[in-house]
Amino acid sequence: MPLANVEKTRFWRDRSFRDMECLTASFLTHEYAPHAHDTFSIGAIESGSQIATMKGRREETGPGDLYLIDPGVVHDGHPGGEGYRYRMIYPDTKLFVDILEDVSGKAFNATPSFPRELPHDPQMASDFHAAHRALESGAGALESEEGMFRVLAALFSRYGSAIVVPVDTRERTAVGRAHDYLIDNFDTDIGLEELAEVTGLSRAHLIRAFRKEYHITPHAFLTDKRVREARKLLRAGWTPADVAVRCGFADQAHFTRHFKARTGTTPAQYRAG
Repeated sequence: MPLANVEKTRFWRDRSFRDMECLTASFLTHEYAPHAHDTFSIGAIESGSQIATMKGRREETGPGDLYLIDPGVVHDGHPGGEGYRYRMIYPDTKLFVDILEDVSGKAFNATPSFPRELPHDPQMASDFHAAHRALESGAGALESEEGMFRVLAALFSRYGSAIVVPVDTRERTAVGRAHDYLIDNFDTDIGLEELAEVTGLSRAHLIRAFRKEYHITPHAFLTDKRVREARKLLRAGWTPADVAVRCGFADQAHFTRHFKARTGTTPAQYRAG
C-alpha cells in the first residue's frame, strides 16, 4: 500500500469502547518527542517504517510489527526512510480488564501488561488493521465492536501478562519522590534545585537516576505530564488558550508545539475529535 505524499492525521473517539481514542496517520517528517500515555498504546504500521526508542532500546518497525505499549512507558518515534502510515488505539486499563473478564468469565485481579512492546506478528497486525478500519468507517455496531473486541482479547492472550513490581531501592525511592512531586505540581514553574531538595540527591545525580528509572529527563517528564493533563481539559471542552495557562505552558504557541510533538495532532484537532 503506497504512502500518501502529504502528512495527514485522523483522530476520533469511539463511543462503543468508552470513548477510546483512535488515530490514523501518515507521517513523512513528523517526529514524536519522548512521551507516555495514561492508556495503553496499541497499533501497527500499514506501510513504510518508524524508528522508535523504548526503555533504552532503539528499533525500526514496519508492516507486520505491532505496538503494544503499557501506560506510562516513555517512547518517541520518527519516520524511517520515506515515512510511514499507521493505525493506533489507546484503550485504558479498565477497558482492557473489562474485556479480559468478559473472555474469562471471572474477575481479573491483576494489572494487564505487555512485556514485549514490538512483536512481529503479520497475522495479528492484519487483524488489527481490519478491526481498526471497521471502527473508522463507521461500520455496523456489531461488526466493528466484535472485531476490535476479538483483537484486543487475542493480543492479550498471545502477548499479555501481569505487571511485576520492581524491588525498591534507596535511589528508586528518591526518584519516585521526584516523580510524584512533578505530578502534584505540574502546573507550577519547578526548578532543578527545588526538585533535588525533594529527593535528597544532587542535581546531577537526580537527572542521571531519573533518566535511568523512567527513560526520560525530569524536564521532559514534566512537559509530558502537562500534555497529558491538557488532553483531559481539551476533552472537557476547554479552549487551547485556557489549557495552556492552566497546565503551566509559557504561551499557546509553546503549548501547541509540545502537544503536537507528543500526540501527532494539534490541540484544536484533538478537542474536535
